Amino acid sequence: MSGKKQKKVAVIGDNLDEGRQINALMDSRYIQILIFLTIIAFFLRLYNLGFNSLWLDEASTNMIALKSFSDIWQVTVAGEFNPPLFYWMEHIMVMIIGNSEFVLRLLPAIFGIATIPLIYLVGTEYRNQNVGIIAAAAFAFSPFLIIYSQEARAYSVMLFFITGAMLFYLKALKTNDIKNWILFGILSALAFWSHFYAFVMVVSFMIYAIMIHIKDIKRDLNYIKPFVISLITFVGLSLPLIIVTIDLFAKRSSSAPTYGIQGMGVITETFVQISGYSEIIMYMFMILFVLGIIQAFFIDKERATFLVWSVVSIFLVSYFLSFKIPMIPRYLQFLAIIFFIGIAMSYKMFFVIKPTKKIIYGMTLLFFIVSIPFYTGYYSQESKTDWRGFSKILEKNTNYGDYVVFVPAYIQTPTEYYYSNKTNGVMFISAYTGKDLDSIQKNNNSIFYVMTGDVMAADPTGSARDWIFKNTKLIAQYNDIYLSVR
Repeated sequence: MSGKKQKKVAVIGDNLDEGRQINALMDSRYIQILIFLTIIAFFLRLYNLGFNSLWLDEASTNMIALKSFSDIWQVTVAGEFNPPLFYWMEHIMVMIIGNSEFVLRLLPAIFGIATIPLIYLVGTEYRNQNVGIIAAAAFAFSPFLIIYSQEARAYSVMLFFITGAMLFYLKALKTNDIKNWILFGILSALAFWSHFYAFVMVVSFMIYAIMIHIKDIKRDLNYIKPFVISLITFVGLSLPLIIVTIDLFAKRSSSAPTYGIQGMGVITETFVQISGYSEIIMYMFMILFVLGIIQAFFIDKERATFLVWSVVSIFLVSYFLSFKIPMIPRYLQFLAIIFFIGIAMSYKMFFVIKPTKKIIYGMTLLFFIVSIPFYTGYYSQESKTDWRGFSKILEKNTNYGDYVVFVPAYIQTPTEYYYSNKTNGVMFISAYTGKDLDSIQKNNNSIFYVMTGDVMAADPTGSARDWIFKNTKLIAQYNDIYLSVR
């Protein structure tokens, strides 16, 4: 047979092998369930995506995303609470597709959907396909993750990258392969460029890798080379942001936070929210998590220790930081990976009683059943501050030449998304304190004051709130937004 014919036969043989592999993959019950879960996640994250109006943080996303790439970086340097990667991505979305609530939230929804197959791979790498499919179900149906996949913020993007980083991290722990370590470094950097707090989990992972391999490193220093290359990759890609982060942390921690959760409340509230905003479900999930950890220790002490270390180290850091900077459970969204992997491991306990696949299907179904009460309310009523509705009230009450004062100043941003003061000839003014309000001179036109219930977070002294109560007349209240006139 000639060389050309041999080559042709070889190519045909390779194609046949690939075809068999694809068929085998598609015939796998696990893959079928995963595809089904991903489709469900698709609908849960895209349904009514533009229903809620943009709230404060989402309006800030829009405002920043409309800037140029260089200006977005300058906003970060100036003190923005989120790194620029998500804003750069949103900038491209808005420029190409257009500007609407749906478009602004589409990117987080896509990343939220893409995380489902990714967490399946993490669970499979951690233990097996059973753990992978249970963890994928938990992610697909999770109210906590659905909410932040439908919000124009960086949380679901960060979660996608940190989940991918964990996949290659687990591979690297097992093989010490340089390729896996480099991919871990790259994805960790992308997670950090998406949200500052990802840095905490990345550092936790790195410390654990050194802890469990310290004996190997002492025996042979070459063993640490792949890890060092991963570290250099992460630092090299993140260096500009690391420098900015150090400066921003020094500024933000110079005074006590005026909002957020402090101390042990960070731990309990994070678990409640990850569990679907229900204490009862949280207790049930915590029992399953502990059972999963116990089972993991029987199978692989190293992997079990990893779960415990991740939760404990991250919460200790968060506990300490909660007294320095504002701490909110959504910053710790990546703990859902550890929490649901631990819960998924509990299936082995039930296998002892009766080893049947029905246990896997039952646990998968459990995550859907406990989330039904959330679905019934979430998709049918406003779950965010309705600035769209309030702007209509403001428009009805104001006339050409009137002043509108925003207290605190930052709530002007979501109003401007829905209400154009240029079109209506209204002057916008921002204020934070009672002194700021005193300085506004009254003329023949009306002065309207817009205040939100969180005004004390911006002005802990209460001077602005007291000034408005004393000097203005309340004419409308819409949710947590108050409209007064003078």
